[in-house]
Parts: sequence; structure tokens; C-alpha cells
Amino acid sequence: MGGRERLLLLALMAPAAIVFAAFFLLPLARLFVIGGTGPTGWSAYLAIVTDARYFRSLVSTVLLSASVTAATLVISGIAGVFLERNRFRGRALVTAMLTLPLAFPGVVIGFMVIMLAGRQGLIPEITDALFNERLVFAYSMAGLFMGYVYFSIPRTILTVMASAEKLDPRLEEAARSLGARPWRVVADVIVPGLKPAFISAGAICFATAMGAFGTAFTLATRINVLPMVIYTEFTLQANLVMASALSFVLGAITWAALALARSFAGSSVAAAG
Repeated sequence: MGGRERLLLLALMAPAAIVFAAFFLLPLARLFVIGGTGPTGWSAYLAIVTDARYFRSLVSTVLLSASVTAATLVISGIAGVFLERNRFRGRALVTAMLTLPLAFPGVVIGFMVIMLAGRQGLIPEITDALFNERLVFAYSMAGLFMGYVYFSIPRTILTVMASAEKLDPRLEEAARSLGARPWRVVADVIVPGLKPAFISAGAICFATAMGAFGTAFTLATRINVLPMVIYTEFTLQANLVMASALSFVLGAITWAALALARSFAGSSVAAAG
């Protein structure tokens, strides 16, 4: 590459580099510095593991995100492969309905969970009629789990469908001709073929659940997940230093998950940088 080509390449990359530095690197560096300027200094970053409240919120957030990711991959994997392999009347409508949550912000999804499992929701009405007891779980981790799975399915199912389209059906036919049972075909042919899609979609699902705020805020301000703790520290406690430290740690964890998935799935996890 000659000098002129290098200059042209640098000129083309300059706008993206400026935007990246202005809206990501500089705010992130500022956030990191603020987190170490409190009375406890840089040890504020250790508070997430030494302070019981922060540590519980971290564990709850990671477990919730992992369970949401697992449930989403199972649901989206089955539905995505089925929709890609089968053509039937109403298929386009079913696909559109499964991807509809992409149009909803987290606040709207939170209200939908309340309408389904809140105090006056559909599930309490049904359980009251059947068992004379109202089952209300919208304002708990179970309700948050439902909301997160709901908005995670569209992103995942589209990735699975795109990957399932590229699977070679002759491999499945060969496995069946050799006497493989249906579950062996799934385990030995379909799942390995979709592995990169599962890893990339799962990483994005995990990272999104780790940092999601709107749904949790709508359901209950006392749900013990890290984004809500950061919000409480910033708005109610006016503890900007701790909020900054927790925000940086949360971002580092999600970035690490994306980067790790990228190392296994290749360039399909673009968000890992």
C-alpha cells in the first residue's frame, strides 16, 4: 500500500475514529477516573465484591442474565429452525409476531408484564378462578425474567433463522440414513451447525440483560439488579463516585462476555470490538 492509499484510508477512518473517541473512549475514561476519586480511592472498584449489597446485586444480575440467555436460546433455537424449515400459511405473520418486541422499549415491556402477572393481571385472575389464590409475580425477579426473555427472543430468533438457512440438509439426511434417532440428529448435526449463531446471539442476549434498565425500573425500583443499584446510588444517594465505579465494572463484565464469545464464534460477535 502506497503513501497516497494510506492517507486516503486514514482520511476515511478519521470521522469514525473521532466519533468513537468522543462518544465512547473519553466518557469511559472519565467514568473510570470519577470512580477512583471518592474517599476510599480506587478501592471503590473492589466494593462490588467486598460490600455484601453490591455483591448480591452482581450475582443476581449475572444469574438472571445467564438464565435469560439459556431460556432464549432454547426457545429461539426451536422456533427459528422450525420457521426456517417449514413453509405454511401464516408463517410470515408468526415471524412478525415473534419479532414484534423489537419495536417496544423496555418500559412498555414492563407494563406488558404487569398486565400479565401484576396484581390485576391475567394470570392472577386465572389462578384465582381455578385455585382461589392470586399468583402475582410481576414485581419480582420472575417478572423481570419474563420481560427479559420476551425482548431477547426477536434478536436471537432472527440470527438463528439466518444461520439455519445455511445448514446443509444433506448432512441430516445422511445421519438419518445411518440410523441416527431424531434427537441424535439435533445433537450431532443441527446444534453444532448453529453453534456460532448460538454463541454470538447468546453473548448479545447476556450483555443486553446485564445492562437493561427500563423494564426493571417499570416493574419495581427495589429489584436487586446492578442497573437498579447504579440508579439508586446516582439519584437517591447522590453517590456519583460509587455509581461511576459500578457502571464501569458492569460495562467491563459485559464487554468481557462479548469479547470471550467473539473468540469462540469468530467475527460474528461484532459488538465485542
